[in-house]
Amino acid sequence: MSHHGLVRNPAARRPQPGDIPTFRVATYHGAVTGTLVILRHGESTWNQLNLFTGWHDVPLNDKGLAEGAAAGRTMAEAGLRFDVSHTSVLARAVVTHHLALEQMGQVWLPVQRHWRLNERHYGALQGLDKKATTELHGIEQTKLWRRSYDVPPPPVDIDSPEHPINDPRYRLLPPDVLPAGECLKDVVARVLPYWHDVVAPQLLAGQNVLITAHGNSLRALVMHLEGVSPDEIAELNIPTGAPRRYTLGAGLEVTSAEYLGDADAIAAAAAKVAAQAGG
Repeated sequence: MSHHGLVRNPAARRPQPGDIPTFRVATYHGAVTGTLVILRHGESTWNQLNLFTGWHDVPLNDKGLAEGAAAGRTMAEAGLRFDVSHTSVLARAVVTHHLALEQMGQVWLPVQRHWRLNERHYGALQGLDKKATTELHGIEQTKLWRRSYDVPPPPVDIDSPEHPINDPRYRLLPPDVLPAGECLKDVVARVLPYWHDVVAPQLLAGQNVLITAHGNSLRALVMHLEGVSPDEIAELNIPTGAPRRYTLGAGLEVTSAEYLGDADAIAAAAAKVAAQAGG
């Protein structure tokens, strides 16, 4: 017995210099996998103006504020309670997230804000009118820039205020991870490490998780979760303010997925997204 009154295992050996440490891998035998809900932020001022937004930080408009609160009420009515939550570092997602949690009485919930959940960076297109861009470059080229899997938009100049290297919120990040423009393939490459390293372990531990993000960062996640192909993803439209609930198996395979709320309103919101000059 030690001087602390603890019984020491006589077979145990004190660590010696040069020993290689070993670590026990956590397992979740018998644990119930948590529920995942994804939520696209409410309508922003630039959504309303039909401008390419990307990493440009714009507020929600009145409709978007109402959508955030309504999403929270919808989730509360569905009996959802969360253990942890995630959002981007862009105000339209952060505020939607807060409004939803406020309606659920869960503003105290731990929130992780991370740049990997940001919207796709639209490069030199940010701030441009979508319809005017279509008229200038043609429907096919504009749709390729907006909705294709692997065709990026023209990059923004590094000295432009639209380049994230000039935004103080990204000042602690290595410059080489900051995009001058992204296609969806690029967004998948930055979102999935966050999913695997941060979100998946929480779900495997039985925690219910809310992710409030953006059209393209959520499309990237849906591709992974639902096995959507690069060809199919161009036609996938995620409506603003509509929570999508996933139940997951022991290996995080999707066993069910559904939007919560009024089906007609959800369909109308998705159609509105699709109608924005190429989706």
